[in-house]
Amino acid sequence: MKYPLIVIVVAQLFGTSLWFSANSATDDLIRSWAITPGDIGTLTNGVQLGFIVGTLAFAVTGLADRYPASRIFSVCAVCGAIFNSAFAWFSTDMSSGLPLRVAVGLALAGIYPLGMKLVVSWVPAHAGTALSWLVGMLTLGTALPHGMRWLGESAPWQLTFTLSSCLALIAALLIFWLGDGPHLKRRDDAPPLQFGRLIATFSILEFRASALGYFGHMWELYAFWTLVPALIVLSGLASPATTQVSGLAFLIIGIGAVGCVLGGWWSQRVGSARVATMALAVSALCCALYPLSKESPSWISLFLLLIWGVAVVADSPQFSALSAAACPPEVMGGALALQTSIGFAITMVSIQLSTQWLLTWGPNVAWLLLPGPLLGLVGLRRISWEQKV
Repeated sequence: MKYPLIVIVVAQLFGTSLWFSANSATDDLIRSWAITPGDIGTLTNGVQLGFIVGTLAFAVTGLADRYPASRIFSVCAVCGAIFNSAFAWFSTDMSSGLPLRVAVGLALAGIYPLGMKLVVSWVPAHAGTALSWLVGMLTLGTALPHGMRWLGESAPWQLTFTLSSCLALIAALLIFWLGDGPHLKRRDDAPPLQFGRLIATFSILEFRASALGYFGHMWELYAFWTLVPALIVLSGLASPATTQVSGLAFLIIGIGAVGCVLGGWWSQRVGSARVATMALAVSALCCALYPLSKESPSWISLFLLLIWGVAVVADSPQFSALSAAACPPEVMGGALALQTSIGFAITMVSIQLSTQWLLTWGPNVAWLLLPGPLLGLVGLRRISWEQKV
């Protein structure tokens, strides 16, 4: 049944447009608030922190298993839209803006993970392929504020936030109307999270290998997305404070959706581990080569950034699939929530370091991301290449 999947992935696209709204207004915020690129990293980390806390809260309390996933998604999308708009129109500095970005992150914890659950409830037989589409929409949603900023060239930056909030409201209506699927039953007696059992999951070789690969992947992914506008300027592809930066950022981040979908298709033929390994290897190569391309013609830098944009996220759904396949069914939800929370905590470190050191390191900041995919490749050495999930 393809119709519900279309509704879910469109809602995921609209709902996750809240995530990087602040990054689409980087130059405007730096200028009007008199802040630094490091402060933009802090605002991004506010969203990450909120997402981590929200994800763990859903796992610990069992709320995601006690109430309809569609209702949680809809409520969180509405709340995210309100907090996002409040940031645009009422915050005036870091002290008033940062709590609102944390609140947006809390709301996103009920959008992205619950979108995955909705997919399983409607199309369990095609969950692997659907997951690739879902992460692809997360990627495109991440890029969407840059695209809106580019199209609204003469509009105030607050309009981008407002449009993202409107899209999140549409997402809430779509999922509220769709409801939960027939293949996932709600449990009123869902037990609380048992950390001992979850920690024991890491003793399983396949889960540990996939988790290590995922952690390395996360060190690179969100820091790269945060740095894309700066990398465009450092490559000489566009001048600072121009909408051309937003247009190219939309292209470089958004093309990752193609990588997710193609990776999902390819994984059915060669296995998720092979796809994840190839994506990590390509993104590691891009990390290593980008600083060396600063003296090259600008089209070479653009080509390199586009390849990086495809590879950096193509492995994300494959790690989710590999970890889910390695988990005992009775602890799968909690184990994936714990893995996701650790992964997003790692992103906070790489985002903060890369944005703080950007002005000092220049193009060489890409090398700060390189240990991530290298660690991921080390982790995946212990996993079977024949797994097709």
